[in-house]
Amino acid sequence: MKYFNLHTHKATQNPNRIELVNQYPNEFRDSFPYYSIGIHPWYIVEERIASDLEIIEQQLQDPNCLALGECGLDKRIAIPLDVQQSVFEQQLQLAQKYNKPVVIHCVAAYQEVIACSKKLKISVPLLIHGFSKNETVAQSLLNNGFYLSFGKYLVQNPALKSVFQKVPDDRFFLETDTIENEIEEVYVLAAQYKNTTVKAIQQQINANIKRVFGLTLD
Repeated sequence: MKYFNLHTHKATQNPNRIELVNQYPNEFRDSFPYYSIGIHPWYIVEERIASDLEIIEQQLQDPNCLALGECGLDKRIAIPLDVQQSVFEQQLQLAQKYNKPVVIHCVAAYQEVIACSKKLKISVPLLIHGFSKNETVAQSLLNNGFYLSFGKYLVQNPALKSVFQKVPDDRFFLETDTIENEIEEVYVLAAQYKNTTVKAIQQQINANIKRVFGLTLD
């Protein structure tokens, strides 16, 4: 059974892994079996927004593009929040138009992300990648229909164990993002925290993939 990596910037082409490789529109490469594409809030360039959105819309029509993202909001950067929100909302609308899930980068702006999704009546799956916050934030997101993906912080911060344990099995994914750890290591830790087997985690995530992405893995 294969390992699904919800979000990575480092494609390994390992045949035992299904990797959702993050791509940026201005650097798009048509060389990955599966990918997501979006405007990250860190890399918003105002004079390029329109052309980036055109590229995203084009690629969302590719069956190998499984999601829009990563995109989102980050209060710890210099780009004004209203600019970020405009770009984020335009991407949410594209995801809704093409019925694609959204991989979300969020830093200190969870209530704003929830508010954007409610305002636009977004019904496609919304996935917070690299979740690292407390049970209160997790529950707020879960109550609003979000999925949570764990990776770097699950490995690096033992305090996240109790949060992960309380996330319903049908609402989580695993990832590596930019860390050097292999996705298999994240699965081993997740199985340990959930008091189950790696195979059971794989089976659960496969079920989650089918529900969210409409993709059936071997």
